Amino acid sequence: MKIKAENLQVKYGNHHALKDVTFELRHEKIYGLLGRNGAGKTSLLSVLASFREPSAGMVTINGEEPFENANLMQQVLFLYNKEYKDESDNVVEMLEDVQRYRPHFDRDYANYLVDKFNLDKKKPIKQFSKGMQSSLNVIIGLASRAPITIMDEVYLGMDAPSRELFYKELLEDQEKHPRMIILSTHLVSEMDYLFDEVILLDNGCILLQEETDSLLSRGATITGNAELVDEFVASMKQINSQQLGSTKSVTVFGELSEQDRANAFTKGLEIAPVSLQELFVHLTQGGNKI
Repeated sequence: MKIKAENLQVKYGNHHALKDVTFELRHEKIYGLLGRNGAGKTSLLSVLASFREPSAGMVTINGEEPFENANLMQQVLFLYNKEYKDESDNVVEMLEDVQRYRPHFDRDYANYLVDKFNLDKKKPIKQFSKGMQSSLNVIIGLASRAPITIMDEVYLGMDAPSRELFYKELLEDQEKHPRMIILSTHLVSEMDYLFDEVILLDNGCILLQEETDSLLSRGATITGNAELVDEFVASMKQINSQQLGSTKSVTVFGELSEQDRANAFTKGLEIAPVSLQELFVHLTQGGNKI
């Protein structure tokens, strides 16, 4: 499957939720879609899933426009933070309904997940706790095995053990049944190991799109004597700085050469890796444009 967005815009009145967004997704891997509140993540996912038309620009899936394309949209599943307060069906009835419309749905796997998440098969879904409803969303997302599976913060309300179970099953099933999975999340530090590639959205624009390992290799924190640190990072892209007394830490974004690392060692400076969470926070702060 291949998704291509060209000069995509979404407007709500005078507000631009997305501004000339252009990117391509073309591999069966797990993409992490990151961005602060209001960055445009849900607007972007809604367009990809044909929940709404773009205000301008175009999205294609395998070269076709997905909006109102029934055959194509069977291959795309969009799950989001949904309330089931009026849903009188139980889990069994819900899964039967989903199976009718999802050609890749694996009912045996769905039943296995229902047992793993300890969901009551007889109780009406509207009586489930928020965490249980989110677990049901996760089950639908995994068992449907849609070639393009989009999950927008589906974990909300799930406790830590349930989220860990979700992550474990996601990785294991992705290995057995590869597809394109897009995960939108604010739990960056908890989910970073899931992502093969990261898309960072900021103020309605794509700030970067890069493989996770490559992105992490471009961040580093330099710590040591303040004057020596300032001298060392003077020509580098600095995205965060902290100082306590004569000791200073500066986070930089960019490749450090072997010579750079040797120079830091000579000056008694420490170079530490930066987590995806730290990069996300610092790169989306005001003024930190790349």
